[in-house]
Amino acid sequence: MEKYIQNVIEAKRRVLDEFEKKGCKDVLMKVSEKVIETLKSGHKILIAGNGGSAADAQHFAAELVGRFETERKGLPAIAMTTDTSVLTSVVNDYSANRIFSRQVEALANEGDLFIGISTSGNSENVIEAVKAAKEKNVYCIGMLGKAGGQLKSECDLSLIVPSGTTARVQEIHVMCIHIICAFVDQAYDEK
Repeated sequence: MEKYIQNVIEAKRRVLDEFEKKGCKDVLMKVSEKVIETLKSGHKILIAGNGGSAADAQHFAAELVGRFETERKGLPAIAMTTDTSVLTSVVNDYSANRIFSRQVEALANEGDLFIGISTSGNSENVIEAVKAAKEKNVYCIGMLGKAGGQLKSECDLSLIVPSGTTARVQEIHVMCIHIICAFVDQAYDEK
């Protein structure tokens, strides 16, 4: 077990070194600023992903709607991965590729922010959601892995974790979500 933990720590160090070298810290700051700007202007955050990225979308929304580390008002965020009736009706009536784009059509307004989480950058249903969001003039951020895949060029801003290992990408995504939420907490500090 110790060897596995050491391997994870070493892999995270390598990813974080690459993260810094490739300017990802600057991108993370821009993502944080865009999230805060969206919320401060009275708009909402829509978040989507598949599998572990779906869990990350839910985690992100929960930190905004509930709270992260400090007391503040609840903030409007929707994980588009949670309504099983919507998800299954869209899959049944259309296809799995439309589960997020259909929700964007129904819920997104200009000024909102869509965040697509994909460790490969090639999740077809997230790509379709970005296309639907663009049609509504919704700003799109990708939280991606590997080299960013197709979403890298589809999104307005892409935060790419430079690792080919899904677990490491997901772990760094969670860290980034927490950093973003810490900045949101600071922006809403009522002291």
